[in-house]
Amino acid sequence: MDGNVLFALGLTVLAGLATGIGSLIALFTSRTNKKFLSMALGFSAGVMIFVALVEIFFKAKDALVAELGATNGYWMTLVGFFGGMLFIGLIDRLLPSLGNPHEVKSVEAMDKGPTAAEHARLMKMGMFTALAIGIHNFPEGIATFMSALADPNLGIAIAIAVAIHNIPEGIAVAVPIYYATGSRRRAFKLSFLSGLAEPVGAVVAFLILMPFLSDLMFGIVFAGVAGIMVFISLDQLLPAAKEFDETHSSIYGVVAGMMVMAASLVLFSV
Repeated sequence: MDGNVLFALGLTVLAGLATGIGSLIALFTSRTNKKFLSMALGFSAGVMIFVALVEIFFKAKDALVAELGATNGYWMTLVGFFGGMLFIGLIDRLLPSLGNPHEVKSVEAMDKGPTAAEHARLMKMGMFTALAIGIHNFPEGIATFMSALADPNLGIAIAIAVAIHNIPEGIAVAVPIYYATGSRRRAFKLSFLSGLAEPVGAVVAFLILMPFLSDLMFGIVFAGVAGIMVFISLDQLLPAAKEFDETHSSIYGVVAGMMVMAASLVLFSV
């Protein structure tokens, strides 16, 4: 296993385990910093949308055009792009609504204290959310790993964006489990472990895709990654950011994310 693969796996592990940061915020702060979460989610969406449409899509297109010709290569890029959207969309449809990993939950929710009848329901909610996030993080792990493998600088930017958006997912797991059990340790452990699906996705990508990784396969996978990132941003990150929004913070975050990503692409490409 060469250095590039280890680097890509390491980035994916760090991005996935950011759910633990969210659980710490939930368990050791008394109030939700809504402005911070709104800007952070918007920033993550801005990075993902910009890099997917400006960088990843066209890298996929260039690879596929070189392999299949201009017309067929472009069509295959579009098939991969919208195929990635379909893939992540199907995952969302199959997840139980009780375990929606992007349903906004605040730290203040723990202040109320459950009734005895609520304990089982809340525990079930937390477990479903952990499962949902685990399933959802699997393709995100593939996206982070493949991006880092193709371009380490690009991989760093995507890993940061994924890590930021994993923070509220950690809150989503920790809040109902702590609320139901009163155990900070158990809530943190389950939240932390739910992020492990991301490096699992990377390992699966390495074991299954790497033996067949030609320029054609690279182009198709990269186009799919672009579609996954755009779908996640539009369907999940931006709506979640708006839930926390008070003064257009989410949009400022989107613009800042795009600007930072644009600047980094220019700086690291020269």
